[in-house]
Amino acid sequence: MPPESLASLSPQDAWRALPAAQWDEAAARHLLQRLGFGADPAELDRARRDGPVATVQRYFARMPELPKPRLIAELEAAAPEMGRRIAGGDPQQRRLAAQDARERSREALFDLTIKWLQLAAQPAHGPAEKWLLFLSDIWVVGVQKVKNSALIYQHQDILRRHALGPAPQLAKAVSRSPAMIVYLDLQQSRRDAPNENFARELFELFTLGEGHYTENDIKQAARAFTGYRQRLGQFQFAPRQHDDGSKTVFGRKGAFDGDGVIDLVYRQPAAGTFLPKEMVRFYLSDTPLPEAYTDVLGAAWARTGHDLRELAVGFFSSRVFFAREFRGGFIKSPVHFYLGLVQDLGLSVAPLPRQVIGTLRQMGQMPFDPPNVRGWVGGRNWINSATLAARRQLINGLLQPLNENALNGDEQIELAAAYAEGVRHFTLDPARLADWARQPAAPRARLLAQRYLPEIVGTGLEHQLAAYLERGGEHGRAEAATRAALATLLESPGYQLC
Repeated sequence: MPPESLASLSPQDAWRALPAAQWDEAAARHLLQRLGFGADPAELDRARRDGPVATVQRYFARMPELPKPRLIAELEAAAPEMGRRIAGGDPQQRRLAAQDARERSREALFDLTIKWLQLAAQPAHGPAEKWLLFLSDIWVVGVQKVKNSALIYQHQDILRRHALGPAPQLAKAVSRSPAMIVYLDLQQSRRDAPNENFARELFELFTLGEGHYTENDIKQAARAFTGYRQRLGQFQFAPRQHDDGSKTVFGRKGAFDGDGVIDLVYRQPAAGTFLPKEMVRFYLSDTPLPEAYTDVLGAAWARTGHDLRELAVGFFSSRVFFAREFRGGFIKSPVHFYLGLVQDLGLSVAPLPRQVIGTLRQMGQMPFDPPNVRGWVGGRNWINSATLAARRQLINGLLQPLNENALNGDEQIELAAAYAEGVRHFTLDPARLADWARQPAAPRARLLAQRYLPEIVGTGLEHQLAAYLERGGEHGRAEAATRAALATLLESPGYQLC
C-alpha cells in the first residue's frame, strides 16, 4: 500500500499509529534510517516482524549506558590540583598549568567522542543515542566555552539519565548541570546582579520558543536562578546570592526559585508544542508542519505530564512520520552520515581520534562542540563543496585498507588494544570485497544496490552499474571495479539522503 500524503491526514488522525496495512520493508527502512543512523539488515528484519509501535518501544525501553571514559575520569581526579596550580604560583607557572589543563581536556574530549561514537554505531543502540544527540541539540553546551571535557561528559550523562522521563525533571536537572552553569553564566548570577542568559535561553531555545514570554518574564525568572553555582564539577547552591523575594512570571506571583519557574514553564501551552516542532526539524523535515498538527500533539503530550518516552513512541510510530512527503529527502548530518556508513559497511569505529574526529570536523560537525547556543542548524547547511569533498574522502578511506604505518605511536597502541579485544574491520573487509567480486556482474550490481541504494533497483542506474562491473571483470579488475561501484553508490545524492 503506498504511503499516505500529509494532506490526506487530519491533525487528529496524523498522530495515530501507522496501520498494519502500510507497514512494509520501505516503511521499516524509513523508520530505522530516521530514528537511528542506518537500516541494519538484522534490525530491519526484526522491525518488519514487530511493527512500528513495538519497534519504537523496544528502542526507547531504556537508555544505554556509556561508562565514564578513562581520560575523563583522570581529568576529574586531577581537577583540584590543576585548580591550585592555575590559581597559585608565578605567572609563568600559571600559564603552563592552564596550558596543561587545556591539553588534558582536549585529549579527554577525544576519548569521550570516540567512546560515544562506538556506542552509537551499534545498531541496537543507534536510535537511543540519536535521541540523546537530539536532546543535546536542544539543551546546548559547548566545550569551547565550558573548557572542561569532564563537565561535558557530566552534562551528557544528565541528559542520558533523564532522556526518557518527564521533561520538567530533565529541565530542572539541566539547570543544575555544572556545564550549563558555566556555559550560560549562572556562575556569575547574583542577587544584586542577576544574569539573564540562562533564563532567556530556557524560554527561547529550550522550552517555549520565541513569542511565548515577555522581557519582564526573563528578568523575573533570572532572579529565581541566582545562587546556582558549580565547584569542581559539583552543583552548589549559594543561598546568600539567591534572590528569594516575590517574582511575577507568566502572570503568576510568588517567591519562585528555579524549579518553581520550570513548573510554570510547563503549564504554558507552548511547552507542549515546542519539543514536537524541534523533533520535526531534527528528524523529519526542514519545513515545519502546519501548527494545527503540532497543537494536537502538544496537547496530547501535556496530558502525559510531558513524558519524553511517551512523546517519542507516539511521534515515531505515527502516520504523519511515514507520510510520503517525508520519505527520502532529508539530508544526513555528518554524524548520521558517518555512523550510517559504519553500520552499512559492517565496520567498527576506529579508536583513532585524529582520523575520525578530524573527518567529522571537515564535514562540519564536531561532536560536543556546537557553533553556538542554538546548536546545529542542519539541513542544506550541511552541504557545500568542502563538506562534500570531505564526505567523499571519508568513503574512500573506509573502502581502502587501513595504513597502519601512517599511525603514530599512541594510535598504534590503541589499535593493538582493539585487536586484542577482537575488534577489527575498521575499513571494508578485503574478504568481503573479494566475495562480491566473484559474483557475475548483474547479481553483484543488484546486491550492492539493494543493500546501499534500494531505490535504484530495477532502474536504468542498476543496469549501468551492472555494465560497469561487467567491463571491469573483462579487464581483470573485478575487485577494483566493485570497490569503485560501491564508492559511486555511497557518494551519490541518494545516499546522502534518507
